[in-house]
Amino acid sequence: MTIATLPLPPAPATTTAALASPTYQPAPFGPAEGTPNVFGAIAAVMCDVTPVAKDQENTQQRYKFRGIDDVMSAMAGPLRAHGVFILPTIAAHHAERRGEKMTHVTITMRYHVYGPAGDCLIAEVPGEASDFADKATNKAQSAALKYLLFTLFMIPVDGRSVDDGDRDTPVEPTPGHRAERQQRQQQRGQRQQQGQQRNQRQQGGQQPRRSDRAEPGPWEQKAPAQQQRRDYLAEAERADNPHQFAKIRAAAAENGAPAEFLARLDAIDARKRQAAQQGQQATPHDDGHRHPNEVHRTAPDFSPRMERAKDPAEEAAEAENALRLAASRANLPTLDADFQTVYGIPLEQATAQQLNTFRAKIEAAGGAQ
Repeated sequence: MTIATLPLPPAPATTTAALASPTYQPAPFGPAEGTPNVFGAIAAVMCDVTPVAKDQENTQQRYKFRGIDDVMSAMAGPLRAHGVFILPTIAAHHAERRGEKMTHVTITMRYHVYGPAGDCLIAEVPGEASDFADKATNKAQSAALKYLLFTLFMIPVDGRSVDDGDRDTPVEPTPGHRAERQQRQQQRGQRQQQGQQRNQRQQGGQQPRRSDRAEPGPWEQKAPAQQQRRDYLAEAERADNPHQFAKIRAAAAENGAPAEFLARLDAIDARKRQAAQQGQQATPHDDGHRHPNEVHRTAPDFSPRMERAKDPAEEAAEAENALRLAASRANLPTLDADFQTVYGIPLEQATAQQLNTFRAKIEAAGGAQ
């Protein structure tokens, strides 16, 4: 009798390991006399590292953060000057699909921090990220490296951390340090200049994107001296009939008014309709006979009519707001790039149906967590 064994299931592609405590590994050969060990080199790097401020901004969730590029630029000069380099390896990696397209990755990075004597300090740092394309592992590695550099070298977060008041002799920055600081200042100036040019183009008639609303919209900006700002709320109050109100509301939506502002206009419309209904019910001499000296005045016709069809741009704006809220709750900072990867168009050019479909995918992926 022959017994055939069933094939075993394939081993999972993921590995898991508990975070290990930092360990020290001596140099394979005796260091040259006077060469500092890795601990002395790390301390020297800490003295020379420059502050890293929150200069980057997440335009979706409206918060500032310290980018990995800025952190690596601040660390490059001091690491080279003191003969320190870092060798990364992945100690553990776990990836899972959430929904149809999202990939969630958790990793444990193992870093060998070598000093000029050849000895090294080994530390492990976790990382976690999600992505709709193939960048989840890259994001997790960037997050782990950033927090290794911050915690190991105690990178200052502002200028006061370098020359604080309790230091008797402030450290004079090295020439390489000053050159990197000047380069960052030039890059910051270029970004500010690009922002000013973008604002000038918008003031020249180009409407801002729905997703680029860091500055006030045209419905709330201060108008130039030669132009008078249009007060849509006051015009809505003075509207005599629903047709006039509809034109005012359409003009506000055309100029990029957000959903909150349009809701205020709709509240004025609803209040005037309700007042018109009450005025018709309380008309004097309701017995069919008009007083000879009474001047009959007809209230504006704000009675309820067929529900007004929403403008496609308005529907897209509301759908975009709902999508960004769902992305914020799902901790998805790469919403714009992910959307363009899936649909091939920028998010601000999408229709309400595409935005709602993408939001449903995000919410479904979040529910599967």
